Amino acid sequence: MNKFEQLGLNESLLLAIKDLGFENPSEVQEKAIPILLEQETDLVALAQTGTGKTAAFGFPLIQKIDAEDRSTQALILSPTRELCLQITNEIKQYSKYVKGLHTVAVYGGASITEQAREVKRGAQVIVATPGRMQDMINRGLVNIKNINYCILDEADEMLNMGFYEDIVSILSDTPDEKKTWLFSATMPAEVARIAKKFMAEPVEITVGHKNSGSATVSHEFYCVNARDRYEALKRLADANPDIFSVVFCRTKRDTQAVAEKLIEDGYNAAALHGDLSQAQRDGVMKAFRGRQIQMLVATDVAARGIDVDNITHVVNYQLPDEIETYNHRSGRTGRAGKLGTSIVIITKSELRKISAIERIIKQKFEEKTIPSGIEICEIQLLHLANKIKDTEVDHEIDNYLPAINEVLDGLSKEELIKKMVSVEFNRFIAYYKKKRDLSGEKSERSSSEPREIRAGDPVRYFVNIGARDDFDWMQLKDFLKETLDLGRDDVFKVDVKEGFSFFNTDGEHTDKVMSILNGFDLNGRRINVEISKNEGGSRDRRDHNGRSGGGERRSSGGFGGRNSGGGSFGPKKEGGFRSDRNDSPRGERSDRPRREGGFRSDSAPKRAPGSFQREERAPRRSEGNNDRPAGRSFEAAKSRRPRKS
Repeated sequence: MNKFEQLGLNESLLLAIKDLGFENPSEVQEKAIPILLEQETDLVALAQTGTGKTAAFGFPLIQKIDAEDRSTQALILSPTRELCLQITNEIKQYSKYVKGLHTVAVYGGASITEQAREVKRGAQVIVATPGRMQDMINRGLVNIKNINYCILDEADEMLNMGFYEDIVSILSDTPDEKKTWLFSATMPAEVARIAKKFMAEPVEITVGHKNSGSATVSHEFYCVNARDRYEALKRLADANPDIFSVVFCRTKRDTQAVAEKLIEDGYNAAALHGDLSQAQRDGVMKAFRGRQIQMLVATDVAARGIDVDNITHVVNYQLPDEIETYNHRSGRTGRAGKLGTSIVIITKSELRKISAIERIIKQKFEEKTIPSGIEICEIQLLHLANKIKDTEVDHEIDNYLPAINEVLDGLSKEELIKKMVSVEFNRFIAYYKKKRDLSGEKSERSSSEPREIRAGDPVRYFVNIGARDDFDWMQLKDFLKETLDLGRDDVFKVDVKEGFSFFNTDGEHTDKVMSILNGFDLNGRRINVEISKNEGGSRDRRDHNGRSGGGERRSSGGFGGRNSGGGSFGPKKEGGFRSDRNDSPRGERSDRPRREGGFRSDSAPKRAPGSFQREERAPRRSEGNNDRPAGRSFEAAKSRRPRKS
């Protein structure tokens, strides 16, 4: 008996499931489908990207829709055009045996008139992006006042993209008695606020731990000098000859620049970002799904619609601003039970970010070194040998064998193998002989980990709340004492700045401080607390500025900041990069014929080699503030006298 039958699905859906080749429901499907079929309830489902959430809400939704009623009965909101189209296609596949059920995609970048016409013809299910849906409501082109179901898919990402007001407005235009199903990978404060405002006692299901990573994805990081970031990316690609990956950058500009460099160096690459037209995006995605592209360089927003099977690697060329976004990135690989790898390229100043991500995803990173040139050459050589061995012979070649044999006459088997392999292999040897080794860069991560904490030792903490959150030293001390359930003397050396603060406790309270405060919701934004590298002077418990010995200076690349919600990466970015394009083993300037050559969009002007300059986000660091972690984008604290605690 097919396990989907046990979930209570009807015959028409089971036929579609059989056609699609689904055999066993995923965990989120197994938990959500029976609840949604048997109950008329609101639902909050927390599950990672790639766990089958579309089917989890799609199957019960289709079964509940009245196909004979041509009015709009359900609205599905998703963050991007790509995801909107993907959900629409999947709903159509699931409902192929349900006569009369019509699903319409509503998204920006296409004719709003044509979309309105499709809806008017009778669309029981509308799948929409928030911006276009709000536009259609404002123009009176769609009526959702009588819908029975509203589904918010990738709710956290929609809110990250700034759609909170649109979502609230759209939901306000729907009936109060409708049922809302919210599916999300993470549960930030904004998502919880939506659930509280528009849902009544929702059933909550969680697959794995909240915000945790997928068990099928391994995580590794490579520590390099900032100037070597691009060279490291190329070496990792060369060390994984069968790589089929998404490479994530923070900005559209970086995305375009990295993609162009890869294309010029002979890699099958393409850029995917918001400045591309819909036709360009569709062309890139078609080429990627067809594996004409091996390395898709994308922004986080553009990648939300990527649902491509068998992606082997996710490469974080730059880490995202928000910790939770890393989870979305890594969820592009390791799908449907297959294994995947998430790679992070970082500099030493970003090491703290790795520890912060580990706490969120509840998985450890493995530190690795960039392969040496010799190691890459060995990998490529064996890959080529296996490729030759596994190649199927087309016997059309038999007609040409006499001429070929004549050319190769006199060569021994050993000489023939060497020459054949060298056709591809020589360029790698020639390239890497001239390149310095990047494998010597080590993170010395152990020195960046917190010192061993003993029960009697004072521990100093950094926390991302301060005077702008209406705290002075006494109010912050009271808040910490009450939140952590500590005695008055257990919190000391409280030092409040404009956008952040420092405080001390004894080491015996460290676990409680870190577990309770990290992620604590303070009026809609999350607290982030970290252990400072300096214990904060003597154990004298008199509250003062905490600057004994000149205060502490923390390493750059920390989290939080005056505008962050606790899970934010500091916005400081590394410097630009330059590639040696003329002698790449994959470049067209070598003797090797240019391969497919990648995919270039015309949305951004071509840049000369090395001319690209990164956007600098972080404000210039202020002077004379030793308590502030270097590299953070805080308001200068020097203009205010420190508040004495």
